[in-house]
This record gives sequence, C-alpha cells and structure tokens, in this order.
Amino acid sequence: MTLLNKMIKACSFKGMIGLICISFSTAISAQQLFGDRPIRIVVPYPAGGTTDLLARAIAPRLGDRLGRTVVVENKPGAGGVIGSQIVAKSPPDGHTLIFASIASHGIIPVLQTPAPYDPVKDFSPVTLVASTPNVLLANINLPAQNVQELIALAKAKPGTIHFGSTSHGGSPHMSGELLKTMAGIDIVHVPYKGGSPMLIDLMGGQVQTGIDNLPSSMTYIRSGKVKALAVTTSKRWPGAPEIPTMIEAGVVGYDVSAWFGLLAPADTPKPVIDALNSNVVAILRTPEITKQFFELGAEPVGDTPAEFARFIQEEGVKWNKVARTNNIKLE
Repeated sequence: MTLLNKMIKACSFKGMIGLICISFSTAISAQQLFGDRPIRIVVPYPAGGTTDLLARAIAPRLGDRLGRTVVVENKPGAGGVIGSQIVAKSPPDGHTLIFASIASHGIIPVLQTPAPYDPVKDFSPVTLVASTPNVLLANINLPAQNVQELIALAKAKPGTIHFGSTSHGGSPHMSGELLKTMAGIDIVHVPYKGGSPMLIDLMGGQVQTGIDNLPSSMTYIRSGKVKALAVTTSKRWPGAPEIPTMIEAGVVGYDVSAWFGLLAPADTPKPVIDALNSNVVAILRTPEITKQFFELGAEPVGDTPAEFARFIQEEGVKWNKVARTNNIKLE
C-alpha cells in the first residue's frame, strides 16, 4: 500500500482523528503526493500563444512550491484535441496535467460528432486559471457607432453584414454566433487563420465587423484603425475601461470570456487535486503573477475544483445551444 493510500485510509475515520489526519495530509502533500518524477503540463496549442505563455508563467512557480520539476510540453493539433486526448488517457496520478482553454474544453467537444472526449467526465478539474475578453470590432467607415446601431443595421439588411473571426469554432467565432442568437440578427461569419489577417481585412473593408481577443486588437483600437463596439465579458476590462460591455450595450445576459484552466485526468485522487489547487490558487494571488497576467491581457481567477467543474458544464450547455441554433459543426 502506498503512502498516499495509507493517508487516505487513515483519514477516513471520523472525529478528531480525522481532523488531525487532514491537517497532516495537507502539511506533507507537497513532499509526498508526487514522488520523484517531474510533473508535465500539456499545452494543446503551439508555443507562443496566450495559453502557452500563461502555462509557462505558472509552471516554474508551481515547481518551486511542490519541490518538483514542472515542465510545459506543447502538443498542438486539431484545435486542442490531440493534447487533450493525451492527458485524458494518461495515468491519474497528478503527473500529467492539461492547460485547457475555452476552445478545447468548452467549444470543440460540442461541435464534433462524436465528441473527441468529454470535458467533464474525462478530466478532474483543478482550477480556472485566467480569463480574457473578446471584443466586437467594426470598420471605421461602418455607419454604426455602437452595438445597438449595428443590430439595427443588421436587421434592416439581413445577410449583408459580415463578421470575421480568428478561426472556425474558436471563441471569437462563437462569440459572434451567440450575438446572432441573442440579438436575433443575420450576420455572416468569415473565418480567418488567425487574428492578423482578419484585422487586415477589417481595416480594408473586406469585412465590416470582426471579433478578436482584446489584447491582440488593442494596438489597432488605440491607433483608431478599427472601432471597438463592446467587450464580450460581463464587466469592463480594466486595461480598456472606455469600451462598454455587450450587456451595457443592450444585449442583456451576454457574457463570453476566453478562459484558461488546469485539469488532470479523470479519477485523479482528491488529495492530489487539492494540493494542486491550493498551490496554483496561491500563485495566482501573488502580485507578480497578477502583473504578468495583466500584461498578457488576462485576469487571474483561481477557484475550487467543484466551481471549475460547474463552470465547464455551464459552458458546454451554452455552446451546445449556440451550435444547434446556428447549425455549426466541425468535421
């Protein structure tokens, strides 16, 4: 019987002995739960993107707290599916984790039939790490200065206004589809391979509107090359407080965050999940990480495994409804 199993069995007693065991388990978890092997965090996207940068900010600090080497491995492909499947099939011992995103664990599983994996049943959530808003943009010559004017224009000329996004099935695309559903408008999606080509065409007038992650659009917004109509989150972004939210712009209940979170394979023991959660949340509370994340355009979160599990379930319900309503699928 391993030390971990002995701890779990011993701590199953009720009363004061159980409380003592819980305290003992918490105190030695960093030394005993992970053995001598390194912990790897799989990023299911290429190096250099937001997901990768956030993971690499967390990894060394987590390693310092656990006294173990924590490495980041990029396993890109199929919109996050390949890396996610690797982790889902890994031993549930806390040594292989995934730094997931809204795409890999909120959107992709509901757009593919059959689903490549179940984002809830195949994983043990650790914590929601960070979120960042998307932003609804418009060409500077579009005769709409706010969201309500855009909605009115779209209703007057259905099917004639196009919105560009960074990819088919990504959070900017689905943000636009949610707007279509909630506002009752017919605007046409134009997918691009990344934010840069979309923004070039938006500035050139090839598409009238576009949706992008806010951080990558800020340079164009600040320079006046595109108009920012609204951010997709329920609260204004501190780095751009002049841009209203969709809710403030009249789309009641609209809320989309491009989020990032840490998960382990399903059936990972609760003491392991709790140790990972407490240490990552502590890291997210430090001024250094808060500053680094905001410089990357992200806001640190840090919640409980149960809260993150409920959040993923809610995201699945929301995006499944949007996908069905607008007949969106991935081959």
